[in-house]
Order: sequence, then structure tokens, then C-alpha cells
Amino acid sequence: MAKKPTTRFICSNCQAISLKWAGRCETCGDWNTLTEHVSQASPRKTASVLPGSAHSHKGRLATTRLDGATKPPPRVNTGLDELNRVLGSGLVPGSAVLVGGDPGIGKSTLMLQTTCALAQAGHDVLYVSGEEAIDQIRLRAQRLDLTKNKKALDKLELAASINVADIVATLEERVQSAAVASQPEGVEAPAVPAVVVIDSIQTMWLDGVDSAPGSVSQVRACAFELIRLAKTLGFALVLIGHVTKEGALAGPRVLEHMVDAVLYFEGDRGHQFRILRAAKNRFGATDEIGVFAMTDTGLEEVPNPSALFLAERRGNVAGSAVFAGLEGTRPVLLEIQVLLAPKAGDGSARRSVLGWEGSRLNMVLAVLESRCGLKLSNMDVYLNVTGGLRISETAADLAVAAALISAATGRPTAPSEAYFGEIGLSGEIRPVPQTGLRLKEIAKLGFSRARLPRQLNSASGKAKPPATLTVEDIGHLSDLVARFAPEGEGG
Repeated sequence: MAKKPTTRFICSNCQAISLKWAGRCETCGDWNTLTEHVSQASPRKTASVLPGSAHSHKGRLATTRLDGATKPPPRVNTGLDELNRVLGSGLVPGSAVLVGGDPGIGKSTLMLQTTCALAQAGHDVLYVSGEEAIDQIRLRAQRLDLTKNKKALDKLELAASINVADIVATLEERVQSAAVASQPEGVEAPAVPAVVVIDSIQTMWLDGVDSAPGSVSQVRACAFELIRLAKTLGFALVLIGHVTKEGALAGPRVLEHMVDAVLYFEGDRGHQFRILRAAKNRFGATDEIGVFAMTDTGLEEVPNPSALFLAERRGNVAGSAVFAGLEGTRPVLLEIQVLLAPKAGDGSARRSVLGWEGSRLNMVLAVLESRCGLKLSNMDVYLNVTGGLRISETAADLAVAAALISAATGRPTAPSEAYFGEIGLSGEIRPVPQTGLRLKEIAKLGFSRARLPRQLNSASGKAKPPATLTVEDIGHLSDLVARFAPEGEGG
């Protein structure tokens, strides 16, 4: 006997399930996120074979050993080295990639350039837009000078549609046509695409789901159908998605679990640099970044971001220090700027941070005041990481401290030196990983001195610095303060 339809209310933010509607989700606390879902339960089938029976069941699992032979998945070169780096050497056939970012950040431009590069390499590509008309896409391609290779454009097809059923039917029909051995004379079977781009998943619509495009039900159902088709037919699927004002991908959180990789395209629309970062990747690392520069002719890859990040640096200004950071396997040199101003009024001093963690800045300020005697509690502190890149590693502590001390004493850091190291609560400078890689990047950019934590004797030995680089070990933060103020007194 079939059960009656059940009504549930699911939170679009945390996927919590409630049996009745409420204005606020009791799990995550967000307002107006509960949406109604009606499901028709099917009759429950009882097992025909009892547990422990000797008879086999036709639906039992086929198990295997963990140490079985396997091959790495094949890769499709996207034609963009920075995108390949983030994906882990390219797209995997049959995989689903979700690319998210703020409106106007350049997601569609990045994917249009990628599809043209794939077509130029001989791959069949289908670009489906649910937001723009074909003429709009063509005008953008002409502006970006992507239409000059006429032969490559034969491999790239455009479509403007929001109907997922039409997309699925078209791709399945092409696979069936390609499987037919004989074709009518003079008629070429339509190509089966190797890569399909959907721009965007929030605009897609599936018949049978009683809700508007962009709703939780539509996004989940459309993504499921497209991902199922990609796994079945073996093409790489790229879904472009929007983000909310909090920076999270719009739609249900289950969407991030359904795809194989989640990439975020970050940056300020008023700034030329764009950062492509992986938040999830089943076929590669999640700590790699790709750096692009937005120009009049589209996105340009930045193979050496350190040189661009430091291009406008002036070495004779107090409150500036160069940090030798690491993003995945790529060393990056960044300039950290600090501005100190007298506190206005009787309230608390202001702490404004761009590109770094505000709590980490407060910790460094507390250590400088408590352990080194540098009084900054009555000063407003403004910290900025140039280039629009956000630093997440604790190795930036020493560079931030150097910029703070430089701003407080009015003495600039040497223009040819760089810093990296973690600061402990007692003021000690702790080692950080990949010292040798950081030192090579410092020497490569023409710097002559590096200030870093004391290297510990380990099984792998100390990292040997390049011959052109002078390394200065710092054991305690007070040693750094003494180099700016010989008497040991901060300004």
C-alpha cells in the first residue's frame, strides 16, 4: 500500500529538515530559508532473502581490494596554464566542475576564453548560456579577439537555453547518432562535445519541478540531471554559479557535494588582478591558485605574480614590508603596508584589515606591546595586502610585525629584504614549511637579504640559501624591534 505524500521544509542554507514551516531555521538561524518539498513515497519492498542466507541476491554489492591496480584519470588540457594548475593538470572527462564568483568578476569571460582555447586544440565544446543571447556572446568574443581562428570556431557551438530537458535530449541524440555506423551520404553526424559549459546553473529550469529557476529545488534537480548525463556520456561539465553577499555559492549546499571540484573566482572589480582558488577538488590539490589580470582584451595569465604584485612598491616608505608567501606549490612575494594614525576620540582604537585576518593582527599587536614594549594601543592601525590577494598562512606574522615596527619608528625596511615566519604568544619566531622554496623566490626577484626564523636541525637538514642571498635568523620578536630602534625603545 502506497504511503501518503509527505511535506517537509528544508533550509536552503544548512539543509536542515523541519516538519513545519517557520520564519527562521532553528539549526543555522537564517531567516526565510525554509522551502516546502512534497515527496510521494513508494511502497517499501521487503527483502526476499533473509540476512545470513546462503542464497545470493541479484542486487548485492561487488566488493574489491584497496590495493588493486588503477590508472590516473585522463586529462583535457584547457589551454590556460593557470586554470590547469588549479584543476590539477586539466579537466577530467566525466567530471563536474562548479565555478563561482561575484557578479561581474569575469566568470563568463574566463569560460569563454577557455572554450575557445579548447576548440583551438581540437576539442568539441558546447557553451550553453541561460543569461545572455547569442549576439551578446558573439560581441564579447569579438571584443576579446577570440574569433580570428575560423577553423577553431568549427569546434565551438553556442546555444541559448534554460531548458535542461532540451540540453539532455540534444546530447543524448548526438551520442546515438555517433553510434550509428552508417550516415546518409553528405551528412556528417553532429559531434559529441568533450566539454559542456552551463552559464549559469541558477538560470536552468527543469519541467516537472514546481518552482521558479534559481530556487533550491530547481538548482538541485537541474544539477543532478546534468551531472548524471556527464557521468554517463563521459564529457567534462563546467557549471557557472553565482555567490551570495556573504561570498558563499547561491543555492543548496548539496550542490557543492554533488560536483567534483568547486572553484572560486575572487578579486575586486576595481582591481586588475583575479585569483582562481579551489575549495574542493577530487582530482587534485585544493591549495593551488591561478592568477589572472583583467585587461581590455580579456583575462591574461600571470605566470610570475610576484613581479606584478611588487611592481609599484617604493622601498623608502615606512610601514612597508615584503612577505615571502606560499600558495600551494607556488611561492609569491607580496607587499604588506601598514599605516598608523592617532586614535580619534575616547573610544577604542580602530583596526582595519584588508587581505589578512583581523584576529591575527590583534595577536601580533598584543605581542609587540606585552613582550617588546612597543605601545600601539592608542593608535589606529590600517593594514593592506597589495594586489588583492588574501593571505591565510601564519608565516606572514613576521612581515606584518616588521611593517608595524617600521611604521611606529618611522624607519623604512631595507628595499632589498623580505620576511617570513610565525610569531608565538611569548614573542618567539617559529619556523614555517617550504623555507627553501621561499628563499629561491626571494633571490629570483633580486632581493639580497631574507629575515626568517632560526632553522632547526632536522633529518632533511637546513635549507641552503642561494649564493646571492644573505639569510638573517631571528629568534625573538624583540630582536627585530632592536634592529629598528637600537636603544630598544619603540616610537
